[in-house]
Amino acid sequence: MRKYYSSLLGTPSRSIYWIVVGITFLTLLVSAGIRSTPGVLIVPFEQSFGWTRAEVTFPIAINLALYGLCGPFAAAFMKRYGVKRIMIIALSLLVIGTSLSTWLKMIWQMTVLWGFIVGIGAGLTSSVLGAVVANRWFKEKRGFIIGVFTASGATGQLVFLPLFAKIVSSYGWQMVVWVTALFAMIVVLLVGLFMRDKPSDAGILPYGETESLKTESTPHTNPFLSAIKGLKIGIRSKDFWLLMGSFFVCGLSTNGLIGTHLIPACMEHGITEVTAASMLAFMGIFDIVGTTLSGWLSDRWNNRWLLFWYYGLRGISLVFLPYALGSTFLGLAIFVVFYGLDWVATVPPTIRLCNDVFGKQSGIVFGWVWASHQLGAATAAFGSGIIRTWFGTYTFIFIVAGILCVTAAGFVLQINKRNKSIIPSV
Repeated sequence: MRKYYSSLLGTPSRSIYWIVVGITFLTLLVSAGIRSTPGVLIVPFEQSFGWTRAEVTFPIAINLALYGLCGPFAAAFMKRYGVKRIMIIALSLLVIGTSLSTWLKMIWQMTVLWGFIVGIGAGLTSSVLGAVVANRWFKEKRGFIIGVFTASGATGQLVFLPLFAKIVSSYGWQMVVWVTALFAMIVVLLVGLFMRDKPSDAGILPYGETESLKTESTPHTNPFLSAIKGLKIGIRSKDFWLLMGSFFVCGLSTNGLIGTHLIPACMEHGITEVTAASMLAFMGIFDIVGTTLSGWLSDRWNNRWLLFWYYGLRGISLVFLPYALGSTFLGLAIFVVFYGLDWVATVPPTIRLCNDVFGKQSGIVFGWVWASHQLGAATAAFGSGIIRTWFGTYTFIFIVAGILCVTAAGFVLQINKRNKSIIPSV
């Protein structure tokens, strides 16, 4: 296998690590971008079909919920059937869901295609994929790699939005779904050609590993039972509930609220859809910096205190947002930079704490923690749509979300307090 890689790519086998990282990065980027596409379709769908804000956000809420709920089962399926096979299945679902939506006419069709099919496809390639690949392929630099993967998934939800918004304004929303389907088809081809499940498939050890590892046979365990077993292990631990609760707030305040509703909120203040989408894209660029730095810090510093600062500063930003929307462009630009740096910087420390607490079961357990993240996102996506429909403003929603973030900052300090290994090492 090592000779195969070297002859195919013309590079030393050591480069395989970074090829796998690149393919995983691209998969997370594109799948997250496709999942977030409805953010630029809310207003066009309201105008084209006469749907209300609450109706349009219901399929988006299902999408976000499945994006998380598939996580623990995805981890179990990857363990049982292999990472590459699950990636191909997931990307194929994205192709099907997006391409068929060109014939969209009714709300139930959007629910099936964008809610269920795209939601499941994106969920199988969510943050759990990055955690599994990082844990399998890297002993050293694991926190940094997790940070890179996290930045990819989070940035993918934002960076494509200006392009999609421009396509919608110039060619209509149908063209956007064809573009997303094309992206997914390209990535599934790359995965089929270059992705491998684990280092031993390429005849190498995990990055930074110096001793040969014993080959473990894949147990013939029902993936669904494995996922439920991971949940049973988690619910007996106070740390599990603290991780889930804080991550619920994380998803609520990012994907669900800002990722779904910032564009419509900006448009209500006279900002064009393309400009609002561009702001989210810039937020995604700053997220790459913030989340990658967070991964680096998670290898070196107390992860509880990292989370404390991330949630606290995010809460302050959200309370400031209504005033930024009603003020000059400078105020909104400050929010974009600040919130972008903190967008999902919470993920690397959360994964590291999950690894510290649950060890070998951390992959599946983190899948459930990630599920709570997306349930929070789904709650915010649909709930904010309903509240906006009732009250005609997002101000109350942003302030409540900010208060929840500040509250989460307080109880993350209680996670894994008995473990002294996460005391700062610098």
